Amino acid sequence: MGAVPVKRAQDSAKKGTGTVLMQRSKDNTKETGDEESSTPKLIAVEGTGTLFLSELAKSDKIRLPNSSTAFKVIRVDSETSLQVEDADESLVLPAESGSFDILKHIDQKIVYEKVLDKMAHGGAIGIFPEGGSHDRTDLLPLKVGVALIAYSALEQDGLSIPIVPVGLNYFRSYHFRGRAIVEYGRPTFVDPSTLSAYKSGGAEKRRVCNELLQRIQDSMRSVIVSTPDYETLELIHTARRLYERKDQTTSEKQDLSRRFAEGYKQLLLRTAGKPPQQWLSLQSRLISYQSELNELGIRDYQVPGLRHEKVDIDGDTVLREMRIPYHIVHLVLMLLLAALPTILLNFPVGIIARLYADRRRKAALANSKVKVKGLDVVLSEKVIICIVLVPTLWFAYGLALKLFTNLDGPSIALIIMSLPICSYMGIVVAQAGMVGLKDLRPYVMRLFPSARRRLAALPAARKELQEDLREFIRELGPSLGEIYYGKDLDWAAIKEESRSKVATTGEPTTPKDGKKEK
Repeated sequence: MGAVPVKRAQDSAKKGTGTVLMQRSKDNTKETGDEESSTPKLIAVEGTGTLFLSELAKSDKIRLPNSSTAFKVIRVDSETSLQVEDADESLVLPAESGSFDILKHIDQKIVYEKVLDKMAHGGAIGIFPEGGSHDRTDLLPLKVGVALIAYSALEQDGLSIPIVPVGLNYFRSYHFRGRAIVEYGRPTFVDPSTLSAYKSGGAEKRRVCNELLQRIQDSMRSVIVSTPDYETLELIHTARRLYERKDQTTSEKQDLSRRFAEGYKQLLLRTAGKPPQQWLSLQSRLISYQSELNELGIRDYQVPGLRHEKVDIDGDTVLREMRIPYHIVHLVLMLLLAALPTILLNFPVGIIARLYADRRRKAALANSKVKVKGLDVVLSEKVIICIVLVPTLWFAYGLALKLFTNLDGPSIALIIMSLPICSYMGIVVAQAGMVGLKDLRPYVMRLFPSARRRLAALPAARKELQEDLREFIRELGPSLGEIYYGKDLDWAAIKEESRSKVATTGEPTTPKDGKKEK
């Protein structure tokens, strides 16, 4: 398919012998003699029971447990002493010794040659510059490879290649037929005036590469909704659903979520992480509202339909006037009808695929330093196992028809050939059936007096919360400028400006008022 295979050091990482203690060196120099004339600070690594001379060499990397940061080996002094590059001086090192992983150096020269050859012939290359998949709500630090490719293309072939950010925004990404929004942002280019600094090597080369990576990162954040954690992301989505008007497209909803995320970040920056009480009160109510929806098992779009809910009525009235048994039986029959092809063709495969994918998810989570829940691998693993299991199931049905029926060969062949169509129809019908299943929960909850009272209170609570949220945004919005007024925004420029403010004032932290209970 025209792909260029890349071998990653982390894929073959192995546990090092002994334990290490890392301390930043007072002497900030290292031996020179290569192309680097200006050198970064170093970290001294002292080992206990280690075998540095036999297990490590210059340019290999070591990585501490529960960390995605790898430290490049600059010099191995003895079996228990070495020096590594301090690439991130803001990183807090462990105060105690611990285990470590070894990532052997891989020469990617051939990979770069193939990539540059494709670029020189007018090709396009898709790169995941974070270096791997994860399920975090923000980007990982970008690997330098994309910057080296861009500068090498300019140096060798005079090509100023466009680096186009592509945002892959998933909704229920670990489920079959989940939704995804693909967004393309404005391209980033290498500044030709920085090529001489790149050629000079050393600190100047690192500086211009890091500056390009920062611009690429800003452009990537312009096509996703980035938040510091899942709690903040859920808060943003809850606020967006309450604020948005009807009949918005998926792209418009995504744009609104991005405006909320950036506006929230700017609010925290302006208030030094201490937003006004008005917002803290709204935040607490938004969290409580979403928690109430989760406990009752309903969606926000279903709440307006509850405005005519009756509370103080007896059980007979519930069964007679609200026609709850009819709705329940109707939905159950529809679900059973929808489930018939799914049970025969997709259910066995689905159960095995779910169990297999969950097992693989746990393994990936155990071996990863950056994953939160490991959900990013679930659907891929389901697809891989289904590629094997689905044809196997069809073959098993064909074999059963041959052994236990009197059907002739052409009839059996026709049945087997129709199975893919029936399987697909089962998936489509099951998806529609899931919508009915979501609608079934509110009817069941109405059978209980306490749930009826909670359901009946939701529409008024939602309306009041919606009005207060919109009023707060009307007051705050004008101060946010184009995020509030603009239509087609240059998100890359906005993200770059936001990053500059963070560099000046410090990263804002999300306030936690502890009021997450209902």
